[in-house]
Amino acid sequence: MNLDAFIASLLAPIDYPAYRITSLILIILMFVAALAAIVLVMFTPGNSQGIDALSGSSETFYGKNKGKSTESLLKRLTVACLVVLAVLAVVFFIISIESLWA
Repeated sequence: MNLDAFIASLLAPIDYPAYRITSLILIILMFVAALAAIVLVMFTPGNSQGIDALSGSSETFYGKNKGKSTESLLKRLTVACLVVLAVLAVVFFIISIESLWA
């Protein structure tokens, strides 16, 4: 077996057009979900409650809860993206079973 045939067998273990299209779509969707999760985590504000307590600053109720709706929305979207990514990864590995395509 030459090197080219070996690399081709690693890249495409199942030689069915439907498998290749399905796996390509799943990989693209996983990439988009992972990228969205990264962006959402970057936009989520950090918790700085410990530092504020050291300075002695007092916060009003409105000041504490002003950003809760946006922060909770970002957290929920992050969790949703990560759940979608996990489900797509499981589906991707399930469809890689060759006996399903035979």
